[in-house]
Parts: sequence; structure tokens; C-alpha cells
Amino acid sequence: MLLRNEEVLAILAGVPRGHKHVRFVLETSSGRIVLQEATVAALVRAYVSIKTHPARRAIELRQRKGKWKEGYAEFQLLETNRDETEISEVLLEILKEESYGSASK
Repeated sequence: MLLRNEEVLAILAGVPRGHKHVRFVLETSSGRIVLQEATVAALVRAYVSIKTHPARRAIELRQRKGKWKEGYAEFQLLETNRDETEISEVLLEILKEESYGSASK
């Protein structure tokens, strides 16, 4: 599923009463997507890692289950050692499958 920016009608973010962590709700033309803080934190880490690095072009995060510090999600998305070129090729194939159009977008 490709979620285009024009399909996002609103984003709600906050710590719901009775919760400890931020939740994110994306209101889209097709429905709602709810994201947990740990998922968004992983997305932000990946984004910042690519945008602030002078040469890095891709990163893969994979789910790992573990016993982390108190307050951390049991399942974490952590960086792998997968080759950047391979990740970029996989991304391109997925974008083609999702009818994204030009790979340069």
C-alpha cells in the first residue's frame, strides 16, 4: 500500500489519557492508521540517519523481540547490516509494484 500525501487528511498526535506513550493517528481518505510511538521513533531514526549523513542512501530496520529497559516496547525495530545498494533496489521494485511512477519522485 502506498500512502500518498494527498490521501492524508489529518494527523493527530498525543499521549492519550491513561497511556505513557505518544500515539499517532493518520486520517486518510481510505480510513485511519494508528501508529505507536516506537514505530514512529524507528521511522524518525531511519529518516534522520539518511537525511543527515553525507553519503548514506538507504537503511533497513527489522523487528527484534527482547527484554529492554522498563518502558520500552517488547518489539523494537533495529538497524540491520543489509547492503544499502540492495535496500535501494528492493525499494525501487516495491515502488514499481505500487504504481508509484517515476523512481525519481
